[in-house]
Amino acid sequence: MSEQLSYEIHKYSSYSTSYLPENIREDCPSNQTSRWSSNTNSPPQFLTLKLQRPAIVKTIKFGKYEKTHVCNLRKFKIFGGLEEDHMVLLFEGGLKNDSVPEIFTLRHTTDSGELLPVLFIQIMPLLSWGPSFNFSIWYVELQGQDDPIFVRTSLQNYNTLREVEIVRLCLKHFRQQGYESAFRCLQEQTNVLLEHPMMSSLHDALVIRGDFKETEKFMEQCVEDGLLDGYLSRQDYKASWELQDMAETENRPGMRGGHQLVIDTQNGVIYLYGGWDGFEDLSDLWCYSIKSNMWRLIHANSEKFDGPTPRSCHKMVFDPRSGQIFILGRYLDSSSRTKEHIKSEFYLYDTTHQSWLQICDDTSQVGGPQLIFDHQMCIDVDKQTIYVFGGRILTPRNIDDMSNDPQYSGLFSYHIATNMWTQLLVDCGHPSAAHFDVPSIKSRATHSMVFHHRHRKLYIFGGQRNKEHTTDFIAYDVDAGELNILNLDTTAAGEKNVPQSGFTQRATIDCDRDEIYVLSSLSREKERRDLNINSLWLYSLKLKEWTCIYKCDHSSENCCSNKNQTMCSEPCPRYAHQLVYDSTNRVHYLFGGNPGRNTLPQLRLDDFWVLRLEKPSRQQILRHCKYLIRRLEYEEITKSDPLKAVNYLQTRLHDIIDHKDPEELKEFHKLASLLFKCDDFQTENSSPLMTVPLGTNSAFLADKSASSAVATPSPSSSCSPSSSSASASSSAKVDLSFNMKNQRYLLFNKLVKLLPENMVQPKGNLSDFVLI
Repeated sequence: MSEQLSYEIHKYSSYSTSYLPENIREDCPSNQTSRWSSNTNSPPQFLTLKLQRPAIVKTIKFGKYEKTHVCNLRKFKIFGGLEEDHMVLLFEGGLKNDSVPEIFTLRHTTDSGELLPVLFIQIMPLLSWGPSFNFSIWYVELQGQDDPIFVRTSLQNYNTLREVEIVRLCLKHFRQQGYESAFRCLQEQTNVLLEHPMMSSLHDALVIRGDFKETEKFMEQCVEDGLLDGYLSRQDYKASWELQDMAETENRPGMRGGHQLVIDTQNGVIYLYGGWDGFEDLSDLWCYSIKSNMWRLIHANSEKFDGPTPRSCHKMVFDPRSGQIFILGRYLDSSSRTKEHIKSEFYLYDTTHQSWLQICDDTSQVGGPQLIFDHQMCIDVDKQTIYVFGGRILTPRNIDDMSNDPQYSGLFSYHIATNMWTQLLVDCGHPSAAHFDVPSIKSRATHSMVFHHRHRKLYIFGGQRNKEHTTDFIAYDVDAGELNILNLDTTAAGEKNVPQSGFTQRATIDCDRDEIYVLSSLSREKERRDLNINSLWLYSLKLKEWTCIYKCDHSSENCCSNKNQTMCSEPCPRYAHQLVYDSTNRVHYLFGGNPGRNTLPQLRLDDFWVLRLEKPSRQQILRHCKYLIRRLEYEEITKSDPLKAVNYLQTRLHDIIDHKDPEELKEFHKLASLLFKCDDFQTENSSPLMTVPLGTNSAFLADKSASSAVATPSPSSSCSPSSSSASASSSAKVDLSFNMKNQRYLLFNKLVKLLPENMVQPKGNLSDFVLI
């Protein structure tokens, strides 16, 4: 059972005038001065709270002022520990800028599941809702358990865990330094195991006996048992683009931008409709068979078959249950924006019967959105609901009137079965948004939106509103009707590890992996055409962080020509293109777009690309492990039997290298030079093992600090006999033996980094705690 915990203000970074740290102990939402406020927003700013006694702190509650306030914490971190100089991260997040108190669950268990007692809690503000304003905290309440009898057991368990880790660090150090007697005595006295018995067997085979064949068999078994799968899953993706090879005379869609693609993953078919070819809007409907790699024209002019008129900047979604495609929106130039044309037509195409149906000639008359373009649509297949968000509203009057700002559409839902539209959120600029009971959102255009069917959330990223480019990341719970900001507007936060604003972004989602992919490309604004960059980003919903998979700079406009695309390894930067994702085979497809050529403003593209995101496979990591093992075995053989080493180099090592990897092939050719060296065995800093090529994925075994984990043991520290009367040759042999063992330790440390943490020796080193 949790109860409110008493605390005192132990330390603080600063405070402003009467906004004392002690104010956070009282909850007075109507009193604007009842808060702590820092006297600056320069980091680090903090409040350190000290509990009456060690406790298990489960939650923290933040009270707020009765109105929104620019000094509320938009981003903060919370640390905790038994000592104020040794605290761990308990929570990272932010407060909504409203008057509703918020409660957050703190980390209160260790990685092994034991309760984590703390005496100090430190709150570290990082950003306020007004970026240039100081930080304010109005009220803090801690909930948990500090009963001495209850906490005493947790303290004992926690201290026991710490003691075990200290012993394991000692055992690791003793074994690496060759203090065998000390290692055995400490292990017998404490009964603490350094690692899983399997790892001890690996150490014995590789480091002690130098049995490289057994080491290879061990790694083979580990890979087969899936023990390296966790390591592989943590590696970054490698993006691979492939241009679909199609003859120019083949029946296929022509050049265009502003078109739409949807994918039927069950049948392996991609549908394309409309777009702008540089001179006019199109109304052709195509389908592409993934299996046969062929396009087929369904309708050259869909309007002749009761379909939509020619259009671009529309949006489509595909319903896999019914096999139907829904189309909404379009762009109209100023000359066509008459009252007769400004209608939000809503169409359906039945892929089974290959027939069109106009569901509604104007959705704005039945509770839906007005005529919009550059909006986004998603479908909730389970509940047969379509969501439409954002986009510029076209009106016959004010879209080109510079005295009026453009209008933006809010969030709407359409229930397919009942043919009913509902407005869920209005744009913040709408007159009704001023009412407190009307939910609103800051709408935008050219944004991205995807739907996660298990999270039951819409994820909205980026976009443009007037001349403002944003990179805010929003989640909308469609069942609860709640909006949450997943990351801050990076312009305000000063963060850059997100897709850059002002680019044309295309997003897809993999619900099984909980990953969102964002492809950023060319800006469509003339003043930003110098940003000629393709970049691919991944947002992990599990880790709640962005990762850049790759960036590629295209400095030349020549690659933007269709004729030159066959010479490129990836699409040239563009906008008004389309991207779809086959979640079954985990493949992206990109078609067409506008390359933004100043000299050829009418130029559009018709190239069709396939994008695969791949992580290292089991076979790749096993091959790389074998390469490292055989390389070390070869180095040892060169010291004793050069002729045998030549044969080993030509057979065992030659068979395992990746001959398609130029870097690895280059290193392989250098290995022959070891046969002509007459010096002692290489030191750990000059060993080729430390500069071994990492193959096609640079994350493989990358650990430049591995050498620092193993110091070269001296002969006196070993159980091997040594005396001052030994001959020079005997001393050289002893040095050689130590150096060989040291190299085996380095390889052992590399291999165990691939295996689960609960099976291997501690990551840290005892020597890291000693500073001289």
